[in-house]
Amino acid sequence: MRRPLSIWTVCVACAAWLCASVGAVRPACADPRVPDRVETSGMRLISAETQRSIDRGLKYLAARQDEDGSFGGGRGNYGRNVGVVSLAGVAFLSSGSTPRRGPYGDSVQRCVDYALAAAKPSGFINLQTSQSHGPMYEHGFATMFLSEAYGMTPRTDVRDKLEKAVRLIIASQNDEGGWRYDPKPSEADISATVCQVMALRSARNCGLYVPKETVDRCIDYVKACQNDDGGFKYQRRTKSESQFARSAAGLAALYTSGVYDGPEVTRALSYLQQHQPRGFLIDPHYFYGQYYAVQAMYQAGGDHWERWYPAVRDQLVRDQMPDGSWTDATFSDAYATAMALIVLQLPNNHLPIFQR
Repeated sequence: MRRPLSIWTVCVACAAWLCASVGAVRPACADPRVPDRVETSGMRLISAETQRSIDRGLKYLAARQDEDGSFGGGRGNYGRNVGVVSLAGVAFLSSGSTPRRGPYGDSVQRCVDYALAAAKPSGFINLQTSQSHGPMYEHGFATMFLSEAYGMTPRTDVRDKLEKAVRLIIASQNDEGGWRYDPKPSEADISATVCQVMALRSARNCGLYVPKETVDRCIDYVKACQNDDGGFKYQRRTKSESQFARSAAGLAALYTSGVYDGPEVTRALSYLQQHQPRGFLIDPHYFYGQYYAVQAMYQAGGDHWERWYPAVRDQLVRDQMPDGSWTDATFSDAYATAMALIVLQLPNNHLPIFQR
């Protein structure tokens, strides 16, 4: 895991919000003399058409948010899931807004309040009344979101619940080094594990303590899940074929944990390049996979990033619904729209969790 949140990051976020407040956030209009690197590629890759798509998606998401912070309407049954609400919060943060500041500041704050209300005294962030794919997904996404929000507007009540949430993740790591659906150290799978890795990295960025041993063990688990073809299987002790979505998650987890090169990274990149976005959105785990793949390619940089982002950008812009949403019948339109917005806005480089 890399550097903690710096005052520079906070200043960048505030500057981005200030520009957005006066209607000036358009990366394509940035100074052309800035060196053309991955960190500044949004100036070129987020075209005017892409920004219009982002704006429409953000407006849709804000309009569908209920007063309590959840998302009603649209397809799917996960609008009240705290993980989905947290991902929507990340989408708003990715635009440059922060809690109570910026065009979507109120929407961010409602997401924060919803996640905090779901936090149990044990530290577990979960709403049993909502549809769930696995409680630790909700907990992981909520912990990551609250860490990002806390880094921008420190609040004692947020930190207290974050510390408990992080301790729960650490305590529920199993003897293989991974996590599963529930907060207890029993089984583990690559998908739930990656979600907790991201949460721990974000928490560490904003100054919370994460033991090195915890990180080292989760790196070992992720590496052990890699198949010979470079992709990743679902669980360490089972034999299963590689699949794109969990392979993207596996590579993103390695980068997030500080593994930037080596044979595992090389093989994973080679595997993912075989699945570069093309055609229509047919993968049932499309948004989940692209959420992690775009992070991995951003970290890889160079040709990996230059090929991947334009491909997924054009695909998402083309397949956006007339009302500004993206759709997912299983999880919800709010989930699909939040994920698409995170992918499209990643070159903005606003959030520490996604930075190189």
